[in-house]
Amino acid sequence: MGVSLQKGQKVSLTKDNAGLSRVVIGLGWDEVQQKRGFFAPKPQEIDCDASAFLLADGKLRGVDDIVYFGNLRHKSGTVQHMGDNLTGAGDGDDEQIVVELDRVPAEYDRIVLVVNIYQADKRKQHFGMIQNAFIRIVDSRNNQELCKYNLSDNYDGMTAMIFGEVYRHNGEWKFNAIGSGTQDVQLGQLANRFA
Repeated sequence: MGVSLQKGQKVSLTKDNAGLSRVVIGLGWDEVQQKRGFFAPKPQEIDCDASAFLLADGKLRGVDDIVYFGNLRHKSGTVQHMGDNLTGAGDGDDEQIVVELDRVPAEYDRIVLVVNIYQADKRKQHFGMIQNAFIRIVDSRNNQELCKYNLSDNYDGMTAMIFGEVYRHNGEWKFNAIGSGTQDVQLGQLANRFA
């Protein structure tokens, strides 16, 4: 069982895990059951999309440093999105991003993990309609969960979320549980926060 984190907590991934080179970052969420009236239209399923921003000196340099459903593999080959889940249905991770920590080019100092709701403004959806949201880091060698952060704040009105970041510090890889909601309605707007 990994470390359970609170918002703002940081934990080293590599300090007590000699040889850790590849991690799976699992992100998950469930849709809150919506009440429906007899004549109310059927609510649309909420499509959350996980993405990873590779930052150099804390900044996003360009579109090719964003790994998401439209660009599943970073140009360095070290960060890979495992595919888009359109509904979040079922238990466990809804989307996964694999990071080969030992191969991430030295110019990148952090990988920010975000989730946005696809067409949130058009569908009138927000993270207040999501429950059981989490991010977890798993050692790919043995599927051992290293840490997990359950997002528990009220995110009504928020259409995107900065879940956390994996970052390099003094030769170690660490994880920071952020859990910060935003009202960005497109991935590009979210990306601009790191430009």
